[in-house]
Amino acid sequence: MLVILAFCAYKASLSKKIRYVSDSKEMKKSRVTKAVKVEINNNNAWWWLTNTRISAPFICVSLFAILVRIAVSLHPYSGAGDPPKYGDFEAQRHWMEITTNLPVNEWYQNTTRNDLGYWGLDYPPLTAYQSYVHGLVLRFFHPESVSLYNSRGHESYFGKLLMRWTVLSSDVLIFFPAVLWLIIAFADQSKGHKRLTVGAIAAVLCDKDLVASFLFSLALNHKQMSAYYAPAFFSYLLGKCLKRQNPLLEVSKLGMIVIGTFALVWWPYLQSRDAVLEVLSRLAPFERGLYEDYVANFWCTTSVLIKWKRLFTTQSLKLLCLFMTVCSCLPSMFLQIRAPSPRAFLYGLLNSAFSFYLFSFQVHEKSILLPLLPASILAIEEPFVYQWFTQFALLSMFPLLCRDKLLLPYIALYGIFIFIYYAPNGKPDTPKPRFWSGVTFFVVFLLFLSFVLHIIYLTVDPPKKYPFLFEAIIMLFCFSQFILVVVYTNWKQWILSRKSPVGSEKKRA
Repeated sequence: MLVILAFCAYKASLSKKIRYVSDSKEMKKSRVTKAVKVEINNNNAWWWLTNTRISAPFICVSLFAILVRIAVSLHPYSGAGDPPKYGDFEAQRHWMEITTNLPVNEWYQNTTRNDLGYWGLDYPPLTAYQSYVHGLVLRFFHPESVSLYNSRGHESYFGKLLMRWTVLSSDVLIFFPAVLWLIIAFADQSKGHKRLTVGAIAAVLCDKDLVASFLFSLALNHKQMSAYYAPAFFSYLLGKCLKRQNPLLEVSKLGMIVIGTFALVWWPYLQSRDAVLEVLSRLAPFERGLYEDYVANFWCTTSVLIKWKRLFTTQSLKLLCLFMTVCSCLPSMFLQIRAPSPRAFLYGLLNSAFSFYLFSFQVHEKSILLPLLPASILAIEEPFVYQWFTQFALLSMFPLLCRDKLLLPYIALYGIFIFIYYAPNGKPDTPKPRFWSGVTFFVVFLLFLSFVLHIIYLTVDPPKKYPFLFEAIIMLFCFSQFILVVVYTNWKQWILSRKSPVGSEKKRA
């Protein structure tokens, strides 16, 4: 939501700037106007940030986003008051307990002091370091909340308040600046300049490939789900390197950045092979099965007819998922290697993330948020696709959020999204093609069907013979819409690659 609101502020300020420059051309004899025109022609992103008054809207949007986060955090969460494992909140708290009370070499080891069966760390080391920093804050203000052994299931009001502030502070210090940088990068793109994951995307748009490699390596070392974007980053950066004067040197520089970043993050575990393997074993949740619940991806949807878990072993399914994921990524990767461009890169991010969501092993319902990030960045260029995808992404998570008693924030956030998307923007109406009436009818029908599914899920009891019938219907419905989005975005990336002047770019050092 922060991303789309910020882009709306950006577009509004950009339109004002265009009008201003247009008016200034009519005053060629004015010295003041000439000075302003020279300044505009020679400005940079920071000039644009301060002189087009985007800073104030961005601050307002950021404060609103923080307010939304605070409001949502006051609602229930999965596992609250439900022993013995309580839920995801307890997992985050327990990681702080482990990292602040045990030496770093024991964080991923199954020992008498660290039972990995009780919310053991299952994210890369950078997440563990973040848990350690947050744990120090909790230990300073409320030591009981991270006391070794004795803090299990700790759910005091003050402890929850501190946990919420760790999340908000992380967003303010990392995510919000990354979004601001992304907006600045789009400003440079709109003016024709050649010039964590959001930060890495912003670095790509600013033509800072080494910075992008560094930031994306950090993102991979923070959450392994960042691998959803890895094919897009790899193919785009490789394609750029191959078009330069010394491809081998350019690839080597990127490789050194990636290896150096990984070595820095993994340094405490590089002392022994067993330590590395212990960490790696925690990052691949193969024991959880092919998928969780009724996720709207290929494996779960087709399991209605093909019982994958019965027909194949876990090892066979892992290989099959890997094969399908790679095959679905290859067209987008090939286009980026052949004709890399920042605009096509954004579509490549969306296509890559969708490939993992649809075909990879062990996908959770909330993993749909990963392709939703690049879709949000493309919201200005593809408003209908963004709106369509977001609504069905929300619907796909609806049963999960209902189980966690989050119906009220779901409705509220859905309403905020609709309000923002359909808010007046001052743009003149454009003529619609003749077939648009038929498309509109189809869209309205599907949205009405989505609304009916919401009502049925909340008010009607499913047949006893099929207790998860409604979840399955929602899954099938959402999967069909995700496939339509994937087909369109891959086609759009192919169109952009045809327009790209392959081979016309000058060789440069």
